[in-house]
Amino acid sequence: MERVPRAFSRSIDGGAPDRRLAMTGLRSACSLSLLALGMICLVGGVSAGLARLAWDVPLATAAGWHGALMISAFFGAVISLERAVAVGRGWAYLAPACAGLGGVLLLAGVPHASAQILLSAAAAILVIGSAVVIGRLAALFTFVLATGALCWLIGNLVWTAEDAVTAAVPWWLCFLILTVAAERLELTRFLPTPVTARRLFVAIVGAIFAGAALGLWVDDLGLRLFSFGLAALAVWLMRYDIARINVRQKGLTRFIAVCLLLGYCWLVAAGLLGLKGAFLAGHPWRDAALHAIGLGFVFSMVLGHAPVIVPAVTRLKLPYHAVFYLPLLLLHASLTLRVVGVVCENFALRRYGGLANACALLIFISVVVSGIVRGRLQKGVRAV
Repeated sequence: MERVPRAFSRSIDGGAPDRRLAMTGLRSACSLSLLALGMICLVGGVSAGLARLAWDVPLATAAGWHGALMISAFFGAVISLERAVAVGRGWAYLAPACAGLGGVLLLAGVPHASAQILLSAAAAILVIGSAVVIGRLAALFTFVLATGALCWLIGNLVWTAEDAVTAAVPWWLCFLILTVAAERLELTRFLPTPVTARRLFVAIVGAIFAGAALGLWVDDLGLRLFSFGLAALAVWLMRYDIARINVRQKGLTRFIAVCLLLGYCWLVAAGLLGLKGAFLAGHPWRDAALHAIGLGFVFSMVLGHAPVIVPAVTRLKLPYHAVFYLPLLLLHASLTLRVVGVVCENFALRRYGGLANACALLIFISVVVSGIVRGRLQKGVRAV
């Protein structure tokens, strides 16, 4: 006798499983659509960055919005999408939708006030979603996640009020840095972390936040405090993050740990550059400091966690493969070239390093897509 599928047999009794499956499928399709919107912002942001390095690329007119596209639009969409999946409420998906649409408007050349409104709305929704998470679990890492979301909102409001991306950048960086730090802090529960270490973590987060705030009035002092906080956070993570143990493992666990530890090294570098004044507008090392965080620290985290986050958000399997090391190595090698070019005032090195950065991200996207296809094929073979 042929076996009746479990979902079908249950649907005869009431249909609830069918509705759940339909809802799951709908959310998965919604997540994929929003992720695609974020990828448009990523491609546009990378193209804008290459235009700033004098490469002849499409969307060169968006060169002035490189930072807004990469941080507020792309990362805003991806992070808020991940949070929406965790919250599990339909309204939470408005955050990545608004962020992605805001980035598309910037690329389309629409007056940027409309994009500022959408991006601010996205951040406000993420703050609300973070409050919901705190209501479910009041812990230090959830409060830090909420603080990161608040920084994104403040950055967007500062951008709107002053109509200058430069003033918003420290707040946007806080958004990314505190989000990563909070997620790593959550995992320290698997290790015996001293109470004094957690108090030190709070003090470091406070220094980073205070530095960004002070930078609105006394930019030199504020950004140096901000930079000190970055270096201190990197050292804290190197000491207490489980990555220092997992790097001795194999496969995906080791790959994630390698990505994390490389990222922490770049965060130290950004902090040291910042202490030399590199985050100040017009400083010759500003490009190096910003990309040490954006590429060296943040994108290293993205590469490391892609095999975990992509399936959680899209419900598509992404099997780990050693080929993931290829974009990781290219990213860090090209970033080193770029930073050396900036510090040595060699524009050619900086320019080709930036092009190689873009190639690393393109290869990463290709690896992810091919991995998803491979996962689908493996699933199909097992089903047969």
